[in-house]
Amino acid sequence: MPGTNLTRAEATARAALLDVLSYDIELDLTTGPETFGSTTTITFTSTEAGASTFADLVDATVHEITLNGVALDPAVAYQDSRIQLDGLAAENVLVVKADCTYSHTGEGLHRFVDPADDRVYLYSQFEVPDARRVYTTFEQPDLKSVFTFHVTASEGWKVVSNAVTPEPKPLGDGRATWDFEPTKKMSTYITALIAGEYHEVQDVYEGKFGTIPLGHYCRQSLVPYLDRDEVVKITKQGFEFFEDAFDFPYPFGKYDQLYVPEYNMGAMENAGAVTLRDEYLPRSKQPRSFYDFRASVILHEMAHMWFGDLVTMKWWDDLWLNESFAEWACYHAQANATEFTDAWTGFTNARKQTGYRQDQLPTTHPIAADNYDLQAVEVNFDMITYAKGASVLKQLVAWVGLEPFLEGLKAYFKEFAYGNSEFKDLLRHLEAASGRELQGWAQEWLQTSGVNTLAPEFTLAEDGSYAAFAVRQSAAADYPTLRRHRIGLGLYDLVDGALVRRDAFEIDVTGELTSVPQLEGVKQPDLLLLNEGDLTYAKIRLDERSLATALSSLSALDDSLSRALIWGAAWDMTRDAEMRASDFVELVLANIGQETDAWGVTRIPVFAAQAVNSFSAPANRDALKARWETGLKSLLESAAPSSDHQLTFARTYAAAARSEAAIADLQAMLSGELAYDGLEIDQDLRWALVTGLAASGTFGETEIAAELERDNTISGQEKAAAARAAQPTAEAKAAAWDAVVVRTDVANETARSIVLSFQRSGQDEVLEPYIDRYFEAADTLWDHLGTHRASTVLEFIFPKPAASPELLEKADKWLETSPAEPAAKRYVREGRDEVARALAAQERDAQ
Repeated sequence: MPGTNLTRAEATARAALLDVLSYDIELDLTTGPETFGSTTTITFTSTEAGASTFADLVDATVHEITLNGVALDPAVAYQDSRIQLDGLAAENVLVVKADCTYSHTGEGLHRFVDPADDRVYLYSQFEVPDARRVYTTFEQPDLKSVFTFHVTASEGWKVVSNAVTPEPKPLGDGRATWDFEPTKKMSTYITALIAGEYHEVQDVYEGKFGTIPLGHYCRQSLVPYLDRDEVVKITKQGFEFFEDAFDFPYPFGKYDQLYVPEYNMGAMENAGAVTLRDEYLPRSKQPRSFYDFRASVILHEMAHMWFGDLVTMKWWDDLWLNESFAEWACYHAQANATEFTDAWTGFTNARKQTGYRQDQLPTTHPIAADNYDLQAVEVNFDMITYAKGASVLKQLVAWVGLEPFLEGLKAYFKEFAYGNSEFKDLLRHLEAASGRELQGWAQEWLQTSGVNTLAPEFTLAEDGSYAAFAVRQSAAADYPTLRRHRIGLGLYDLVDGALVRRDAFEIDVTGELTSVPQLEGVKQPDLLLLNEGDLTYAKIRLDERSLATALSSLSALDDSLSRALIWGAAWDMTRDAEMRASDFVELVLANIGQETDAWGVTRIPVFAAQAVNSFSAPANRDALKARWETGLKSLLESAAPSSDHQLTFARTYAAAARSEAAIADLQAMLSGELAYDGLEIDQDLRWALVTGLAASGTFGETEIAAELERDNTISGQEKAAAARAAQPTAEAKAAAWDAVVVRTDVANETARSIVLSFQRSGQDEVLEPYIDRYFEAADTLWDHLGTHRASTVLEFIFPKPAASPELLEKADKWLETSPAEPAAKRYVREGRDEVARALAAQERDAQ
């Protein structure tokens, strides 16, 4: 039985048969806290009289089904999340009356009650295939239609959808109905409904194509934290930039951004009604990287209004193109239209690293994955889709030129507005605009897996100049594709204690070895940097002299993007067991205090902590943990007051503290006995200190409960759950395991907080029983918990801290014998690979 799955072949056949003219959707949100009423009328045509098809509806109690005026028995017609429709006419009307179920996992229509004030908030999340949890649909992206929503809700609520919110019509009993105008033509997955006691503010953007109303919404308890001026500024900068770059008016009239609770994603590009996780409205001080990332999210979703919403992929094979394009576009816009002009440096230091990691796992896949059904989409929706895809589009821009790239986009939007397309359609326009042949480029970059490594290869003349120079390209044995790369080369010399760029130029790298005649006779620099400007997606290696210069003088290099490339190369080498974890940690301690890139400051210590806890040799680990702890204390003491460095080092020190002295510091910071000029111990930092003390065994339930009483918000509940899971006791681990593996009723973000806090280095004894329990549970977790919850648990509760050859054997045996879903096995394969990588790094660190 297909269940909630849908194959590409089924979707192709249904799209050939149907043209969906309209949806009329009546939703009653006043029927109680568990379910809501959903009545859907779909008007559609069929190319074949008498044919059969099906509509989609998930987790519903169906009361009535009528096709062309004829009643169908729901017990017969509604089976396995599908409504069978036989004997179609040329013109058809389907009416389905049902009760649907509210979600608490962020899929479908999520219902949340704010513990701060007991107010109710609802919001929809439909990507990839979850509109069918709210109304009856033909759930595939190429059956676009227009949607008319009629929503009955409490009279004082705000109700928002894709069309402009109408005036509510009171029903006289504390309820009202909102009758929305029909939407523009769109896919089901970008329709939206947000309703509840939201706070609303309105602004407008006046642009080259006219006026766009801008709405911003959040929970009432977050009103003090809605930094309206900043989010409006970014929004207006984005519209000005994209309307000019794409030469196409914003397609959906008004533009609302709604900050919603317990979100299982970062944000969603619902047409004209973007939802974002409300953690983007911080209640405590955050580093600049937080606001940098928030700006990228706002611009990412805005870019989707054109790429994804206006023009939509025909099938999920091209999901990568939606996300990769929006990812590239948001950083391009940030760098050129906002205060975050160094956005690409942050991308290199943080986001791009997630793509490199994903692409080196055994579950890697091409950017343009073969998404033959919805289950394949769920498996392949990852950082290859986002980070690698954006990196490759950045390389494409370098290959064809920015102006031809944008000219191709403009023509593409005009041809396919409000319709569906495939990648070949975009490629055709880019080839026409640039004059470049791109079919071969697309084959090697988009339809193959793995990351290349670029390394310098040269000989020196007696005078110290290059006698010959080439770039050697290599690839992993399992993914041997060698690609064409447009890269920069940078030459740097140490001059009066500073690393100064002497020269930089671009070349095309092709095949295994590419000669660089421009460098023949040129004096060898102190540092030669491949991929200057970070134009391509590849790991780089430094020659012996350049590596020595980088290790000794990284902070002497003024250019933040060049530093980011060196940070990345050092981290790659550590993960690849080519650099000792101890050496990477020393590199970080020596240079992170001088780093200027916001993402470098906050993300690189995360890598260093992983080096300490996972990649260090067991015999060296205690000493390296002590070195990391004392080094962080020194960095905290010397950081400038109120700086990002100070806040980051305080948080990282709280996570690293294990010695008696460090634990005493955390307690003193929490009580106010130890203070640092400019460092406010606000609520989020208090939780970081409490969690650090809980992880060390110093704090228990009494202290955690007392802190929760101070902060009885949903955020406080989530952080308290994480602190409890961090405790090194059998009771704490058992309670955490029960909450996220056994039970299914724990709130979405609370469960995620527990999962992320469960596995901790140095808690081997209390975690040992959960090695076998993990593999036992993994057999059935996918069905038991559902896609989103199961993927989080399987990834983050894998027993990575127990890295050993024995653990690899257990994983191998499970992979060979388990009846688990292929999607579940993916996460176990990835966990196994991370353990194997850690063991190799530990062996290198011991040398």
